[in-house]
Amino acid sequence: MRLTRYFLPVLKENPSEASIVSHRYMLRAGMIKQSSAGIYSWLPLGFKVLKNIENIVHEEQIRAGHIPMLMPTIQPADLWRESGRYEDYGEEMLRIKDRHGHDMLFGPTNEEMITDIFRAHVGSYKDLPLTLYHIQWKFRDERRPRFGVMRGREFYMKDGYNFDLSKEDALHAYNRHLVSYLRTYERMGLQAIPMRADSGPIGGDDTHEFLVLADTGESEVFYDSAITDLKFGDREIDYDSVEQCQNVLEEFTSRYARTDETHDEAAFANVPEERRRSARGIEVGQIFYFGTKYSESMGATVINDKQEQIPVHMGSHGIGVSRLVGAIIEASHDDKGIIWPEGVTPFHCGIVNLKQGDAEADAACEALYSALESHGLEPLYDDRNERAGGKFATMDLIGLPWRITVGPRGLKNGVVELTSRRTGESQEMAPDAAVARVAEIYANL
Repeated sequence: MRLTRYFLPVLKENPSEASIVSHRYMLRAGMIKQSSAGIYSWLPLGFKVLKNIENIVHEEQIRAGHIPMLMPTIQPADLWRESGRYEDYGEEMLRIKDRHGHDMLFGPTNEEMITDIFRAHVGSYKDLPLTLYHIQWKFRDERRPRFGVMRGREFYMKDGYNFDLSKEDALHAYNRHLVSYLRTYERMGLQAIPMRADSGPIGGDDTHEFLVLADTGESEVFYDSAITDLKFGDREIDYDSVEQCQNVLEEFTSRYARTDETHDEAAFANVPEERRRSARGIEVGQIFYFGTKYSESMGATVINDKQEQIPVHMGSHGIGVSRLVGAIIEASHDDKGIIWPEGVTPFHCGIVNLKQGDAEADAACEALYSALESHGLEPLYDDRNERAGGKFATMDLIGLPWRITVGPRGLKNGVVELTSRRTGESQEMAPDAAVARVAEIYANL
């Protein structure tokens, strides 16, 4: 992609309505535009990041054996009346009527709808276990939407639902989701800590939130600092192994880590004083086990091996896909702009031509562009007739992890400059060596 042909409406000044870093940089980098309070259009750069995050979520869910599908945004109110949540959910639910006077709603979540799908098509224990998920737009009518995509009214979310024969099987599904979430967040360059949390309107006794530590987090969190040393890494897990998944759960949840709703001062006092921490956290996902809450009220049952009709055990598991864009920026930025981790960056590398119109520089940039594409990479070539300072400022703002700078002086010596956005370190090398280095970085992801 060449910048002269791309739609990137960057802003030089900080927008007055943006009070946190991610909202400010997403507006300045031309990633989003507010449509109304808490509702945004995703412009090309923001949309690319959103889709990259979505792809990682899909890959890790499928790796765990979960099956993708798609449910509608508009749901019939009658399903929610069956579960008893239609009135209980409160004013965050956007209730509407269609032209025939039927009560409808813009779905804030999908427990009722997925249970209706299940009960219509599954009747035997032989069809279990089963986990279905989708990634879809949701709507919750926040009283005070703020912080951009971090607390909007319309948001993009992955929500998955497991159906199991017993509590033991459902808890294995819970553990399986925890493992898949740890892999998902680390691939995005994040450390998301699983913390004991409150179930809220979803219900159930077993639930963990995944929180990214950041000063702008909406939740106060308390934790043992030893948990920040844990990394899932590239270990291979057999998702069918109850033992392996349980071991990961114990490894990542045995140390104290709780949100303010479930914080226990007495239990926290057992943590060595030098390791006690309190901070702010951004919620980027949550997993729930809620047993037969929905299956009993909505008749989601199967016939077991004793020919008994029993309600299935269920859980739901969410990842805030659009919220993650903001969370990553909150965790990875500096005073010049965004610093994208390689796993989610909208473009793999930026190419800056210091002297647009110079035949040798133009040719070198075109050759770099083609070479990067031949490695399956997507570069962004700043081919504008702008001053070098303006080009560098744009690249720093939009946060591409790597930049190759091309100028006549370097080309006379047969070199270009490869710069890391995260460290700011630059290295002169031959153009083909720069391409090989960038390709190597992404090949190792």
